Amino acid sequence: MNANPLALQLEAAFERARDMDVSLAQRLDYVADAVRSLSDEFAGGVDRLVARLTAAEAGSQAPRIGEMMPPFSLPDEKGEMVSLESELEKGPVAVVFNRGHWCPYCRLNTWALAGAQRHLGDRGEIIAITPEVARFAGQMKDEAHAPFPILTDLDNGYAMSLNLAFWVGEEMRALMTAGGFIPSVGQHNDAWFLPIPATFVVGPDGRIKNRFIDPDYRKRMQIEDLIASLRN
Repeated sequence: MNANPLALQLEAAFERARDMDVSLAQRLDYVADAVRSLSDEFAGGVDRLVARLTAAEAGSQAPRIGEMMPPFSLPDEKGEMVSLESELEKGPVAVVFNRGHWCPYCRLNTWALAGAQRHLGDRGEIIAITPEVARFAGQMKDEAHAPFPILTDLDNGYAMSLNLAFWVGEEMRALMTAGGFIPSVGQHNDAWFLPIPATFVVGPDGRIKNRFIDPDYRKRMQIEDLIASLRN
């Protein structure tokens, strides 16, 4: 476990948020508030990063509702290849990008998605995609007891093809390193690129029925919206 003081305190905040009987948005806000209370410097860096990405309209060129979702074939946590085409043969699919096992927001989202998949049963499938190698993808899956695959998008190749990958920047790189949050551990590279944690709901015809893209990684598609989109 990460022994950095900030990381330890955020781990405690994650555990409290995870066990709350509230919406995903409220759980995410709880962790964001914890960051602000623990480190003005870190919180300020996050706000500036989000402002930079928002000003650059990061993610705005990603595939839109009504367009075909670009295909992929990526390895799951067991090393087995999973393709969008094969999964769509079973029904609608929600494709969810996350940043990594070190991100408390992504971990909360994965927990919530696991509950959504159990609720959906065979009426829709969730697929998570991370830039991390199988070991850490498996760690996220096991922690959340996720009944869906978590795929490795090595070097953010698929995310880049969707215009979803971005460079963290020197300020945030320094703050994350000091706080003990180092993506290179899971990605096995030192590029400091991350995906915007977007969600695409794709119909059996391969077209995007709904999507959620926000450069502010503290926000995610609400579980109720995801379930409703898959059912419809």
